Amino acid sequence: MTVGKDVSALFPDVVNCMQTDNLELKKLVYLYLMNYAKSQPDMAIMAVNTFVKDCEDPNPLIRALAVRTMGCIRVDKITEYLCEPLRKCLKDEDPYVRKTAAVCVAKLHDINAQLVEDQGFLDTLKDLISDSNPMVVANAVAALSEIAESHPSSNLLDLNPQSINKLLTALNECTEWGQIFILDCLANYMPKDDREAQSICERVTPRLSHANSAVVLSAVKVLMKFMEMLSKDLDYYGTLLKKLAPPLVTLLSAEPELQYVALRNINLIVQKRPEILKHEMKVFFVKYNDPIYVKLEKLDIMIRLASQANIAQVLAELKEYATEVDVDFVRKAVRAIGRCAIKVEQSAERCVSTLLDLIQTKVNYVVQEAIVVIKDIFRKYPNKYESVIATLCENLDSLDEPEARAAMIWIVGEYAERIDNADELLESFLEGFHDESTQVQLQLLTAIVKLFLKKPTETQELVQQVLSLATQDSDNPDLRDRGYIYWRLLSTDPVAAKEVVLAEKPLISEETDLIEPTLLDELICYIGTLASVYHKPPSAFVEGSRGVVHKSLPPRTGMSPWVLGHPEQGECSGDGHLGPPVSGPPLAASSVQMGAVDLLGGGLDSLLRSDVGGSPAMGGSGFAAPGPAAPAAMGAPLGSGLGDLFDLTGGVGTLSGSYVAPKTVWLPAMKAKGLEISGTFSRQVGSISMDLVLTNKALQVMSDFAIQFNRNSFGLAPAAPLQVHAPLAPNQSVEISLPLNTVGSVMKMDPLNNLQVAVKNNIDVFYFSTLYPLHILFVEDGKMERQMFLATWKDIPNENEAQFQIKDCSLNADAVSSKLQGSNIFTIAKRNVEGQDMLYQSLKLTNGIWVLAELRIQPSNPSFTLSLKCRAPEVSQYVYQAYDAILKN
Repeated sequence: MTVGKDVSALFPDVVNCMQTDNLELKKLVYLYLMNYAKSQPDMAIMAVNTFVKDCEDPNPLIRALAVRTMGCIRVDKITEYLCEPLRKCLKDEDPYVRKTAAVCVAKLHDINAQLVEDQGFLDTLKDLISDSNPMVVANAVAALSEIAESHPSSNLLDLNPQSINKLLTALNECTEWGQIFILDCLANYMPKDDREAQSICERVTPRLSHANSAVVLSAVKVLMKFMEMLSKDLDYYGTLLKKLAPPLVTLLSAEPELQYVALRNINLIVQKRPEILKHEMKVFFVKYNDPIYVKLEKLDIMIRLASQANIAQVLAELKEYATEVDVDFVRKAVRAIGRCAIKVEQSAERCVSTLLDLIQTKVNYVVQEAIVVIKDIFRKYPNKYESVIATLCENLDSLDEPEARAAMIWIVGEYAERIDNADELLESFLEGFHDESTQVQLQLLTAIVKLFLKKPTETQELVQQVLSLATQDSDNPDLRDRGYIYWRLLSTDPVAAKEVVLAEKPLISEETDLIEPTLLDELICYIGTLASVYHKPPSAFVEGSRGVVHKSLPPRTGMSPWVLGHPEQGECSGDGHLGPPVSGPPLAASSVQMGAVDLLGGGLDSLLRSDVGGSPAMGGSGFAAPGPAAPAAMGAPLGSGLGDLFDLTGGVGTLSGSYVAPKTVWLPAMKAKGLEISGTFSRQVGSISMDLVLTNKALQVMSDFAIQFNRNSFGLAPAAPLQVHAPLAPNQSVEISLPLNTVGSVMKMDPLNNLQVAVKNNIDVFYFSTLYPLHILFVEDGKMERQMFLATWKDIPNENEAQFQIKDCSLNADAVSSKLQGSNIFTIAKRNVEGQDMLYQSLKLTNGIWVLAELRIQPSNPSFTLSLKCRAPEVSQYVYQAYDAILKN
């Protein structure tokens, strides 16, 4: 059987041997059964009685053997017969039998999940987590984890502090594989606070000194996750950082294959927390006998750890690598020197001189890599190291790789005014234009246009020649299109051409190959697994991705579960940046009372009493008498019971021509690492939306967008996540309409319509503040009955009345009325008094505040007089601004 011969014909004879007392023979019979039961399911039923009998054998080894074999026989017909023996074994007095039975439940679940659930085995398995024997605990955890992975929705491993305590107690006495199962289970637990996280970390830390590298990596994973919850000011945090370094360094003394796995994991750890290994640079220096895959990985980590303190050491090492014999490694080493220059500004000069020394070696591939790298250094530090251009030009003839040729052409075009024979150099490339790669052709076209704009008189023929080659003789649409654009620009508007082609370029970022932050956080949760070697989440390589759950790190201390992060300091200022959200106790309602009804919801109770199934408390006016100030915290979101009151869209929404202000830039690209956000607010059919345009003016792709609002006067909040369906490529824009609601947390702002916003993407978190027009909060049922209007106008004290002038408006009364109605300002009555048109109007805000208005229009006078009355007079100024904007646009 074990050498591949088919001996299934002997099945009945072998089954007869099951009754033996000889343990070795019984093992062989059971091995045979596992192999052939699938092909002989009818015969396999003959073995059931023996299984049942063996499960009650006095010898625990035989009981365990019977259970293990039962789990491996994947025949539906006999699984139900095995439930009773399995139930007994799960409660067996011998821990060896219990631990074997625990694994058997997971195997049985794979064959018939429903049966396992009906028989109550999952509950028994959960009870085994409290078992006195650590190996039983470990196997129960392993089985539950296995089942939970295939059924992500089931909450099988419902961990709490008590069960975590039991797991940590079992951790010290398990075998190494048992420890890995328990540590992986701990990594999925979310401690309730930083104290519990610290306590778990303290008990897991001793596993770092384990001899098995898998145990070490699993312990590192738990600590990396729970460190998120610890404050960096804690002494323990610093101690933990120091304790994490030695075990990671020790992993690098293993054989190369293990070293590679360790290095891939360390690469993730260094990107997340470089401070752990910042003093261990020498461990990552390459040895002469390291395989290439280990060398390249070490090189990558060296660059990530490079800092001002160790840069001299790193550069000396990299220069040494650049003289090695392995071409791939040498190229990577030269690139690494350039990355160091870009990352550590103080080292840039030393890096440039090292690169020049390497160019002097005249080794072809070294020279080419150095030129590519120097191009990036010029981009990062313009007008600093251009003195080396002459040296670069000397090596022009030796360049044969497209990337190096393109880099050299870019340098010549960018600094044409400093190179006397720039036209000759570019002309030499032009001779074989059609044989060049697309990358070189595009670069050559742009470089010659730049040269023409800098030296128009000398290079007219050259630019005509390249434009003709690009547009008439080329089949490449990219090249042709660029040629036509340049041609059109140069022939119609040379000044515009200069602004476009010679525009200031954004600086390149220091680390272009960092893993995107949300992906990095997910990969940290998979340390010690294949995902950490591939640097991809399991969903990217597990076929069908069945049961793959996206994991993420716990929120940092003091932050809400989904956090954008906040600037370290700085209150809200006029430059569009925003301070941290106001913390501290919620405002007492009395502290923001205005007039009789408070603006931010304290008057809600009275509003509810009058509007929702209650008689008006004040003689038919429809306004309840102000009760005592509600002590409820106003920061709390409104409950679902108020949802309908606040979102009065049922049946009253009409597609109105509500005024929408033109988009303005809210966040300039300069302040957001290349992300520009412009936008406006609109209201359509009772729905408020924030209409955004996101533009990527950086050089890297942007993804993983999210948005969050600070607490504000009217509780504006996103009603859905910010959906950018595809990553935003450089120079690309995307338009998004973000639905908003008004059930967010409330806090009075100054000015009242100020909205502070945080936007996150894969690069960073950015903050800005903007003012929203108040008319987006005017609801569709803001038309008051005439009698009620009259009674309310009299009822509001005269000191709450405010008068404003709307100037330069030439509309007549009907046009005004119709225009305002489009934005939910309703005309209740119109009178003509002494040649003046008087419009009486009402509007209602989303938080239930009514505003009453009298608008006086004189046919010959372009200035209107607006009188506003409201129980919350602070609103009047912003309502006037809305009137002004609507009528003048």
